Amino acid sequence: MTALLDHLGTGITTTCRAWALTRRDGVVMGFTDHDRVLQFDGVEFRPDTGLTALALQQSTGLSVDNTEALGALCDAAIREEDIEAGRYDGADLRAWLVNWQDVDQRSLLFRGTIGELRRAGGAFEAELRGLTDALNVPLGRVYQKHCSAVLGDRDCAFDLDTPGYLAERAAEEIEDNRVFRFAEMGGFAADWFRHGVIRVQDGAASGLVGLIKRDRMDGAGRVIELWHPLGARVASGDMLRIEAGCDKRSSTCQFKFNNLANFQGFPDIPGDDWTITDPTKSPRLDGGSRRR
Repeated sequence: MTALLDHLGTGITTTCRAWALTRRDGVVMGFTDHDRVLQFDGVEFRPDTGLTALALQQSTGLSVDNTEALGALCDAAIREEDIEAGRYDGADLRAWLVNWQDVDQRSLLFRGTIGELRRAGGAFEAELRGLTDALNVPLGRVYQKHCSAVLGDRDCAFDLDTPGYLAERAAEEIEDNRVFRFAEMGGFAADWFRHGVIRVQDGAASGLVGLIKRDRMDGAGRVIELWHPLGARVASGDMLRIEAGCDKRSSTCQFKFNNLANFQGFPDIPGDDWTITDPTKSPRLDGGSRRR
């Protein structure tokens, strides 16, 4: 940092910006607005995307830092189909000011995540959100009848690899990237996978997850329907991991998963009707006994 400040103090500078983007699937990509490739921190920063950034707004306290990045869509870097598939949603991003003649002279200006991402006319525009944006997420326990945990998370503690609670098989017949038909899929009760998830293991949609809306029997076969189409094409033969679903009810937790000890809801909490009920159904409301 001191060397970079000394360089900036000369008044004649050779600086540029560089960005390192890490998607949630582990893919790391580097970009720069310089006209040649830079390398540092084990990342290669390429100039062929035309990526640039607007002014960074920063402040003291807990207000959210924000900026935007603009660039071209190209097969070698950020592709439109990957944006459509949601592969960049929530991706981690770091931005530096770098002396391109000596990349050891650099300063980290921004770290955060990608927020809203828009595309049009062969280009994209990404909103970058600072680390303090996470403080806008509501936290705390919700008092409700149904369970507040996600099946398989730390609070639920159920092992989704337990035999009988998942199916791993190749996709067969797919409609609109949303409806999956299997000629034979025995061993599971009807509606067993409703409220569960499908995870694509390979192919163009590898890493994508779909939430299951319906699970029904069709003769000897089975039809599993998602709430929304997956963002990338699933082909016949692509491997799928289909996980059992939970409707968040205490009875389901007890009898389907044998996991009532970890139930995170409050099944005996009074409902709205109880809180607004009259003291008695009798016409006499004089504060006397309700047994009269």
